[in-house]
Order: sequence, then structure tokens, then C-alpha cells
Amino acid sequence: MSKLSTLTDEQVVHLIRTKDRELYAEIMTRYKSRLTRYANYLLSDSSHADDAVQQGFIKAYINLQSFDTKKKFSSWIYRIIHNEAINIVKKNKVEIDISTQFSLASAENVEDEYIRNELTTITRYCITKLPIIYREPITLYFIDDYSYKEISDILRIPTSTVGIRLSRGKKYLKEICKNKTN
Repeated sequence: MSKLSTLTDEQVVHLIRTKDRELYAEIMTRYKSRLTRYANYLLSDSSHADDAVQQGFIKAYINLQSFDTKKKFSSWIYRIIHNEAINIVKKNKVEIDISTQFSLASAENVEDEYIRNELTTITRYCITKLPIIYREPITLYFIDDYSYKEISDILRIPTSTVGIRLSRGKKYLKEICKNKTN
């Protein structure tokens, strides 16, 4: 199985289901950092995000037989993490400020780097102020680079609703950021 990295997620899932359940570690390796980042954006708390991802991986493993390999695995696992994160939000009844950091490429001079860092800080702050129904698609589209269709599958909403939430989310984000900088 040295060529495991060349296989698609769906092919790995097929191998897990038919030959070697230990290969699930490959799925975890492929998705842990991305799912943790996504959960962090939703929950704004790294401890809760880690819990959501851990529970999500367990549920995905338990329900792996029900996954349709004709569909995209990433959408399926993101949906599981989404559900776990929403359960944590409901359980805690609060939305905690975002604590994760995403970095921009280093600038060639100190002033540019300072401006980028300041912009990153303001953007993170503004994202935390968005209602979760807009924060989810904004994060999936702009941070995780998912398509409207993939976001639709993850959030289980129509593609047109994804577009509406992204549009409204960007407007809210613009207003929040404008108010933050004034």
C-alpha cells in the first residue's frame, strides 16, 4: 500500500471497507488539519473544534459502510463535522470568539507585513461577528475553496441558497469591517 497517496478518497474508503480497516488512518491524515480549521471557524474555540473533529472521525468510521463511493467523500466528512460543530454550539448556547489564525505570505518589508497582519486580525474579528449561517459558507468558500455545489452538499441547502448566503454574508462582512475600522 505504498501508493496509497495516489488513490482518491473514495478508493481509500473502498479499500477500508473491503480489505483493511486500519487504512482509516490515511483518511484522518488527509483531513485532520482541514477539518480542524473548519471546526475552529465555526466554533471559535480550538478545544471544542478538536472535540468536534474527533467525534466526527469516530462517527464517519462507524458509518463508513453507508457512504456512497459514487459521491464526494470530502463533502460527506465535512457534513459530519458540521453536524458535530452545530451540536456543540447548541449544547453551549454561545458562539465563542474565533481563536485560530490563518497567515498570509510574509511580506518583503516590515510595513507590508504589518499591514497584512492587521488586515488578517480585522478580517478574523469580522468573521466572528457574522451569524453562523453566513460564517459557514463564507469559511467554506473563501478559506477552504469549496464550490457552491460542494457547500450545498456539506450544508444540505440548495445551491441557490449558498449563493444568497455568500452574497448576504459578504455584505454583512463588509459592514462589520467598515464599522470596525471607523
